[in-house]
Amino acid sequence: MRKIPQKLLILIIIINFIVMILEGTTAINNSNSKNTTINNQMEKNRLEEIKGKGEIIVDSPLNDITYFYLDTKTNKITGIDADIITEIAKRLGINKVEIKESPFSDLLEKLNNDNNIDISAGGIYITPEREELVSFTEPLYKGSESIVVPTFSKINFKSDLKNAIVGVEKGTVFVTLTEKWKENNLIKDIVIYETSADVLNAVNRNEIDAGIVDSVIVKYSLLKDKNLLIRMIKDYTPEVYGTVGIAIRKNDTTLLNAFNEKINEMKADGTIYAILVNNGLDKANMISDK
Repeated sequence: MRKIPQKLLILIIIINFIVMILEGTTAINNSNSKNTTINNQMEKNRLEEIKGKGEIIVDSPLNDITYFYLDTKTNKITGIDADIITEIAKRLGINKVEIKESPFSDLLEKLNNDNNIDISAGGIYITPEREELVSFTEPLYKGSESIVVPTFSKINFKSDLKNAIVGVEKGTVFVTLTEKWKENNLIKDIVIYETSADVLNAVNRNEIDAGIVDSVIVKYSLLKDKNLLIRMIKDYTPEVYGTVGIAIRKNDTTLLNAFNEKINEMKADGTIYAILVNNGLDKANMISDK
């Protein structure tokens, strides 16, 4: 048998090596293409599945009689965010909105881990920390904190809180604010509650001296419940401002885009403003056009 010349042998080895590299690259590209297709299908499927079943499931705070709750008297879902989402769903051809309740502090975690949940809503402020976990729609409206006290309280200014026990809702941006106040001896102590309604009720029953609650919630509550014996301190400049959005999973971009399209429509035709006014809010809570 004749031996293959050394130069020819080297050439054959080089050619085979190049062929192996090209085949590997093709396999990787095919795999990436398949993964991209799968991801795109997942993005599309959320909106398609919602439309297919005719309902959207919203994770909302427990007993949140402001943003999103079931009115037992009318058996209808109501509240500020509820009214906005119901209108968005209607415009998308989705007939039914269902609630799945969670503590406010667990909303984003539940959204990312429970595939039965489509979106989360309930006065969720859009913050950089939260945007690392989920995507948010275009801002719906804006709010800030209010200091609420019993109607006949002697507390009229922030400076009157030095000996006060102050309530705040767990998981809200206002917890950090009250902790800072306590560190600076501006308040005596803090009590953490599961919901803003719990804070308002505690103030109403004189169980605590004051509460730090979203101004949106306070305005809504005073409009809807004439029996609340609470008031907002008027001579107070808020320290925390925020805009509220609807939380959507990061990979559900098709759903996010569909929601944003309807939100912008509703801002343009005045629907969102009408919903805010109907829920006790005013121009101060409206998002200004860019």
